[in-house]
Amino acid sequence: MGSVSNQEFPGVCKTEEDEAPSTEEDSESFHGVGVCKWFNVRMGFGFLSMTNREGVPLESPVDVFVHQSKLHMEGFRSLKEGEAVEFTFKKSAKGLESQRVTGPEGTHCVGSEKRPKGKSVQKRHSKGDRCYNCGGLDHHAKECKLPPQPKKCHFCQSISHMVANCPIKAQQSSPHSQGKPSSLKGDEEEHGHSPPPPASSD
Repeated sequence: MGSVSNQEFPGVCKTEEDEAPSTEEDSESFHGVGVCKWFNVRMGFGFLSMTNREGVPLESPVDVFVHQSKLHMEGFRSLKEGEAVEFTFKKSAKGLESQRVTGPEGTHCVGSEKRPKGKSVQKRHSKGDRCYNCGGLDHHAKECKLPPQPKKCHFCQSISHMVANCPIKAQQSSPHSQGKPSSLKGDEEEHGHSPPPPASSD
């Protein structure tokens, strides 16, 4: 039977003497204090700049890798550049890696206001980001406090028709415009300009 380490890392052959020092090093964790050096919210990782290790100030800051899964906070996990942090970390083959990251004295991390795809926590006012029920910009339909509203035309807001049959939209569209097959098709049907059916060759 192989050792546990050989089962976790297939293809790597080590003797028990080689495994003992690295196992001790990997399992030993340290305490650090510092700030977030940078954090990529889209990729979910970054680096901490450690200024204090085990209560002893460092002469120059040391980089410690951080992944979003190690952050102590609720909701979307990220760090703001320059945010003060406390953390436990370990040495690995890749360098120093954080194991648990908190705010000062174990509080939740503050996090970045940035979100993937350029979305911000405070900004939700783009044209497509509105309530489909009442049209409000400060919430979505699932959060709307009003009862379900009647369906209406997205172009003129009338409840008497849908956008496909909107007379105002039809008036504004140019008769020479390309890409309006539904309005042209409607005109052909109204005026009877459809081509005759093909004659049978019997």
